[in-house]
Amino acid sequence: MNILLLGSGGREHALAWKIAASPLVTKLWCAPGNAGIAREAECVALDIANHAAVIDFCKGNKVDLVVVGPETPLAAGIVDDLAGAGIKAFGPSKQAAQLEASKGFTKALCSEFGIPTGAYGRFTNADHALAYVRAKGAPIVVKADGLAAGKGVVVAKTLREAEDAIAKMFDGAFGAAGGEVVIEEFLTGREISFFALSDGDTALPLAQDHKRAFDHDEGPNTGGMGAYSPTPLVTAEIHAEIMAKIIVPTVVGMKARGTPFRGVLYAGVMLTPEGPKLFEYNARFGDPECQVLMLRMMSDIVPALLASCDGQLKNFDLRWFDEPALTVVMAAKGYPGDYAKGTHIEGLDEAACVEGVEIFHAGTIAKDGHILANGGRVLNICATGKTVTEAQQRAYQAVDRIQWPDGFCRRDIGWQAVERERAG
Repeated sequence: MNILLLGSGGREHALAWKIAASPLVTKLWCAPGNAGIAREAECVALDIANHAAVIDFCKGNKVDLVVVGPETPLAAGIVDDLAGAGIKAFGPSKQAAQLEASKGFTKALCSEFGIPTGAYGRFTNADHALAYVRAKGAPIVVKADGLAAGKGVVVAKTLREAEDAIAKMFDGAFGAAGGEVVIEEFLTGREISFFALSDGDTALPLAQDHKRAFDHDEGPNTGGMGAYSPTPLVTAEIHAEIMAKIIVPTVVGMKARGTPFRGVLYAGVMLTPEGPKLFEYNARFGDPECQVLMLRMMSDIVPALLASCDGQLKNFDLRWFDEPALTVVMAAKGYPGDYAKGTHIEGLDEAACVEGVEIFHAGTIAKDGHILANGGRVLNICATGKTVTEAQQRAYQAVDRIQWPDGFCRRDIGWQAVERERAG
């Protein structure tokens, strides 16, 4: 098979690494890719926002399957355009991708199909939004309705923080994404990420995400600073409850609406005292959760992607390695705010020699034989081990071999699982 992967981040490097290992693959391209992906696939300078150019490339190179990594092209309808040209693509349609592209869309779906979630309000007027938060009080969560690269959510601990967030969003800080604002109840409990390959009820294993920039969950929200899988927070009973009350009703509801969802359902779930509640959906693999899932996936991923596209998941099963996997994100200093590009990174080969370690590139470029930082989240230092503790130790051992004075990382990824292992 000839496969084209779209994207340039750590998620796409992990997908390229896993897809390239499939015996079904004849040729793998990635557009636009990065310095790490170039080791797994041929990187091509395609503008993935130009759907006609992507279609022309697919036709000219006899591409059998397109795998869409990021959310932006999904929300722009690239799967629809590829399908219209007779090209198979993994990912949801533009209508179905609204599960991620519009917070209000998802909240309305929850209301219609009885999916447990926090109480909320939707606003296109700042004064009405301010009146709502003043009536409800803090803590409260303020969200830009549209896509904001993982940064359009403010967990306001005080009323002032909520008011500032509303003003920022309606003043255009997130462009059109903030034209509508969703304000929702602050949910207490443990946050987990739940993945399901859709067109059926097959679920990928769980990963625990770390979105705050700094240790002990301090600092601003980011796209994610690390992850591990599986999480000890979810028992078999909780897993079944999330499937029965959140995932399956979503699949049923989307089909009933005439917008069936095919692809990865990535649910952000809070394990509250009242049970699991959905607080967001993403319509693609998580980043950095994808990295640990690819390390743990024993099965060939390509048949799984095809089964999702073809509606055959009911006849499909995935196998997983039991060993935990953990990833630490190394980001440019200043992220998620302003940061410098073009800084030199050394020691990657030495770091990759640590047992059980795999390094996935996110924001990198290769220039004159050197690897340079080219984004906010730059590297994913991943490791497997017999325990989460061992995986964590290996990952940070690798981190310490990397010479990048302009980068930083959290030092506590997987801390909840490590504490449980020590206590148990």
